[in-house]
Amino acid sequence: MARRDSAGVMAPGASDEREGSRQLGVLASLWPFLSPYRALMAGALLALTLTAATSLALPLAVRRVVDNFRVEDGSLLDRYFLAALGIAGILALGTGLRYALVTLLGERVVADIRKAVFNRVIGMSPAFYERIMTGEVLSRITTDTTLIQSVLGSSASVALRNVLLFFGGLALMLLTSAKLTAMVLLIVPAVVVPILVLGRRLRKISRENQDWIAASSGNAGEALGAVQTVQAYTHEGESRTRFGTITETAYDVSRRRIRTRAVLTVIVIFLVFSGIVGVLWMGANAVRAGTMTEGTLIQFVIYSVIMAGSVAALSEIWSELQRAAGATERLVELLQAGDAVTDPARPVPAPNPVRGRIEFDAVSFHYPSRPDIPALDDLNLTVEPGETVALVGPSGAGKTTVIQMIERFYDPLSGAVRLDGVDLREMARHDFRQHVALVPQDPVIFATSARENIRFGRLDASDEEVEAAAQAAAAHDFIAALPESFDAYLGERGVMLSGGQKQRIAIARAILRDAPVLLLDEATSALDAESERAVQEAVDRLSADRTTLIVAHRLATVKKADRIVVMENGRIVAQGTHDKLVGEGGLYARLARLQFTDGANAA
Repeated sequence: MARRDSAGVMAPGASDEREGSRQLGVLASLWPFLSPYRALMAGALLALTLTAATSLALPLAVRRVVDNFRVEDGSLLDRYFLAALGIAGILALGTGLRYALVTLLGERVVADIRKAVFNRVIGMSPAFYERIMTGEVLSRITTDTTLIQSVLGSSASVALRNVLLFFGGLALMLLTSAKLTAMVLLIVPAVVVPILVLGRRLRKISRENQDWIAASSGNAGEALGAVQTVQAYTHEGESRTRFGTITETAYDVSRRRIRTRAVLTVIVIFLVFSGIVGVLWMGANAVRAGTMTEGTLIQFVIYSVIMAGSVAALSEIWSELQRAAGATERLVELLQAGDAVTDPARPVPAPNPVRGRIEFDAVSFHYPSRPDIPALDDLNLTVEPGETVALVGPSGAGKTTVIQMIERFYDPLSGAVRLDGVDLREMARHDFRQHVALVPQDPVIFATSARENIRFGRLDASDEEVEAAAQAAAAHDFIAALPESFDAYLGERGVMLSGGQKQRIAIARAILRDAPVLLLDEATSALDAESERAVQEAVDRLSADRTTLIVAHRLATVKKADRIVVMENGRIVAQGTHDKLVGEGGLYARLARLQFTDGANAA
């Protein structure tokens, strides 16, 4: 069975282990989001109380009408009918006001919850996303908040209104006929017991249902995000089968939830209205015996129906509250999820100005998903301001990990990474990251225009600066050739671009950022020879006055680096210039011989 991981996230099937979902107390977690809108809540409560009181006053008017139906003074009867009409008008206005206020409250609070969850997860380190799929996070932000919106915007106010109707109706029933009320109260335990017993089961099933819906969303998001790979390997059938299995499992859990709720509804409604029939029978006999008037009986019956309806409604709303409790718990998990990388309580300001000296001091690191394999093993490396250092070596040597450490996507298990002598863990991540420009191994293109994709590097850049950055990255010509030039929509993940075009836009973004530290992770791997030469010239110009780290497999792109660092198994095995390393033999010379010899033979 799935367990809670170190990020505090639960997988499908774990719902029966949650203490929080066994009670509605978890809904109290919503109070911080509700408390700023006390005035709105007060207005909704006032309207709700008004409608409940008006509903309870209506049977009094009905009793007056029935008991005075045969009086000779017709004007008195008219006044009673007008009073009943006035009560109905007040009830209609109060109900409309209540609906408007509680719906507005629900929309406002859910919008705040969505923003809070997104604000939290957007800042989580990559380690968090090793344990949970983004599709599941999105499901929680959308599906779970929709459930909460339904409760806050409808169910909660209806529940409170029915509670008022229940106790108000009970009090007026006692005033009307204590004997008949005693009979009604005998039925209450028979109604409450199935609500408690089946409600507990319903909570567990509702939580499991939400977990499987999230799993379905996560699976679909993963498959659609890699749809070209799925189709290229003809795995559409397997993807359909896997998604279908998860979806059917979610449906089976939903069916159990619906069946349990239906049984609960049948039991409650039957018991409640059976009691009403019994009370009506006793009241009819009292009228025949002359101990009760027809109006009094009708008044009592109406109060009985109101109270029975409120109990039935509460049993329906109870299950909705169970689902909302499960949804709230899932959202609270995200809001309270632990993160391996956090900002210090009292961060040290970033150096001003940032010179760009980077130091790895005995750094060791294992990825959370691969705890037995060292990604970096007691690494010592210093990059001086303005120096261009290339990291080379076989796949898995730790080159990209060095880049991720400088961005503080992860923290070392031991040792320290410093920028201008300050440990990165002592600074706020936002403070030092704004001085770093990154071109990742897999360039990210957003579903917006080419101009806005480049401007992502510096949001206050002018159009002229954006186009100049594109020119420097050899991206200007192909962007200008697009139907709408720099305003052309590039599609989700840049689906309209080739791999090389995506990389050039990512390089233009980094050029526009104009940061003192430049990180290039296989930045030219997808470029053709002509574009690579143009971009290499741009990189050479760009790196002239800033600290540059280049991760590369193609050694031809790093021959001009001030220093080449050769890595293997998370360690530095050699470093120096290209000519020096070739002359020393070893791993670099072997890699150079393979690449340059193969290139010459291919030519």
